[in-house]
Amino acid sequence: MSVIAPFPSVWDRRPIATFDRRELGRILDLYGRMVAAGHWRDYALRIDLDVAVFAAFRRHSERPEIRIEKRPALRQKQGAFALVGEHGAVLKRGHDLAGVLAPLERRLMRLVR
Repeated sequence: MSVIAPFPSVWDRRPIATFDRRELGRILDLYGRMVAAGHWRDYALRIDLDVAVFAAFRRHSERPEIRIEKRPALRQKQGAFALVGEHGAVLKRGHDLAGVLAPLERRLMRLVR
């Protein structure tokens, strides 16, 4: 016997959490600079119904060093964006992606003589 799966209709679709083009461009720009500095080597992108996650790795076989999460359900409360550390602690949370990425941007600053 075969099982017939119902065809999804337009009314059954829920919005999927994703990074928009501007946000993803900013994240990938930071990723490129961190790769050039030798901090990161690999990344992963996960898109689900309720969360979009960008994870950056020092090596591909480890846990991610950081995760940048976007949860649209939290945008009215504590902010849609979160910076999560390697052990799962939320390092920064906010409504603006630039503010959430600020701790990572500081890693790249060097004294110029």
